Amino acid sequence: MAQNAAARECVFCAIVARRAEASVVHEDETVVVFMDLHPVTPGHLLVVPRGHAVGLEDLDDATGRHVWSVGHDMARALRRSRLRCAGINVLVCDGEVAFQTVFHFHLHVIPRHAGDGWTLKAEPPARERSLLDRDAGAIRDAIAS
Repeated sequence: MAQNAAARECVFCAIVARRAEASVVHEDETVVVFMDLHPVTPGHLLVVPRGHAVGLEDLDDATGRHVWSVGHDMARALRRSRLRCAGINVLVCDGEVAFQTVFHFHLHVIPRHAGDGWTLKAEPPARERSLLDRDAGAIRDAIAS
């Protein structure tokens, strides 16, 4: 991990380096998984790469794949644990406008229960096919470049 100023001040880098407390669930050479200090529901986990990466675009492919694989394993563990849950939300907040508050990439794995009080409310409008096609073209162009 590059020891730039952002990484030195990053709470998740401090947790990874054991300079800050966390309730660790799992760790390996690539990620550390720990309980969210401000959980949406009991059992709310964060899968955090050891190397400082601000957002999705900063992750190398191998680390990105591993984060999601471990997230899948954690969802399975939550369902099998004494915490039991009826569902799982897997969430990434990438950028301030997407509600990212700690600028070290992390994957939320959130156990869900009926009536747990947490909602994702949105009523997106339908989008015309011509606009969807235009957007798809812009994304295809970006993939090709």
